[in-house]
Parts: sequence; C-alpha cells; structure tokens
Amino acid sequence: MILVDPPMWPFRGRVYSHVASDTSVAELHGFALAAGLHPRSYDGDHYDLPVERYEEIVAAGAVPVSNRELLRAVQAAGLRFRKRRGERPLASVPDGLPFLREPHTLEILLSPFEPPVATTIAAVTFVGDAAGRLLLVQSPNRGGWEAPGGWREPGESGREGAVREVAEEAGLRLAPDDLHLVGYERIRFAAPPVDHRLHPTSHVAVYAARLPGAGEDGVGPEGLAVRWLAPDVVREACASAPWWPIMERHLFG
Repeated sequence: MILVDPPMWPFRGRVYSHVASDTSVAELHGFALAAGLHPRSYDGDHYDLPVERYEEIVAAGAVPVSNRELLRAVQAAGLRFRKRRGERPLASVPDGLPFLREPHTLEILLSPFEPPVATTIAAVTFVGDAAGRLLLVQSPNRGGWEAPGGWREPGESGREGAVREVAEEAGLRLAPDDLHLVGYERIRFAAPPVDHRLHPTSHVAVYAARLPGAGEDGVGPEGLAVRWLAPDVVREACASAPWWPIMERHLFG
C-alpha cells in the first residue's frame, strides 16, 4: 500500500509530504513512475512530494496517514533507509548483488564520509583522464566492462585496496591521496552471511581519481583489456552495474 503523510516538512521555502510504501521499494518506485514523481525526489525510503501535489497523489491512490504512522509502517516493513546528514540515497535494491548468493538489500549512497574500515569489504574507483574519458576494465566473470575494483585485503584501508586494484587491473600507479570518496554501497544481509569475508552489514567504498594526461587503451598486468571511453559510451556499457547510480551522478550531476 502507498502512504502519504501531511505536507509539514519545510525545505528551501517549500513544504513537502513523504510518499512511502508499507510493502516494497518496487511498489514505491512503480507508483512514483506512474504518478510522474521526479527521480531526484527519491530519498531512500520515500519520495518527497511538494504540497501542491498532495491532493493529486491522494486521488491517484495514496492513503493519507500521519507522519508517525508512515514511519512505523516503513520500519515494520524493513524498508527504513539509514543515512547521515550530507548523504544522498540513490537506490535500495533487494538482492542487488546476485553473485553473493545470500539474501540481502543493496543500498547505494552518495556520501562525503568513508564507510567503516572494519566492514569495508571492497572498493571501486572511477578513474578519469584529461580528455574527460573514463577507465573501464574487461570483466570476464560478468561478461562486460567494469570500473577497476575488488576485495580489500587484510590490513588495507579502503583507499589502499582501491589503489592496489587500479594498479593490478589497469597498470596505473595512484596514491591514496589521489582518490576522493564519491559514496559507497551498503549491503545489509537478512541473516549472518556464510562467507567469512562478509559482515551482517558490509560496505563497498567508491572513489574517483583523475589523471593529468590522456589514458591509453591496452592490456593491464592481469591480462585484462583496458579501455578509455566517453561518458555516454560508459552509460551504455555499465548502466546495469551495481555502482552505476553513483557513477551516473558523478558524471552527469
């Protein structure tokens, strides 16, 4: 069921309601798409709705409830999306990483905050060059192209793991300080994971870096093909990647 609370939340001179589901994120996104809610109004477990559209959304089938009722319903459904001030939720996807083979929810956030080192299991790096192109590495296991990244090794920070993966996969030497955090993936498991590398809540750090010159296509140290592609081509190649919502916001704003 789709719920909407009263327009009582002020932001930048306007007042908003929250539109949420008590069933699933899929139901929420489906309703939002049919109602023409802007994707940028998504905020993890709800859409922000300007007051002038309140009656329209109720007429479309949203059930009016109090703000406390809406919050309780979202929490009871396990759909509450935790975030810190300054973070921006981009997606929440049930079993968004099928290769994990364990029930989970993948949450994707833009963030200025490093995820906890103890639960950071991997890192991904978006590397750009002076020509505005992005680095992709061939991914035989997934049958396509990926940003360089992989599992963090014991004793590494997320940044150190990211630097190592870029060197191993693409042959580029970066320093940890060359990277800036873009956001992270948060993986919440429904039960304690069997894989010893995973935590009940695990994180994948997502960084970005830029070369001062132009990158060159070739083959990396691990024998993987390396390509530098324009952003629109990257969109076509990687739109299904789990980290794509972060890269899309990073590239296109």
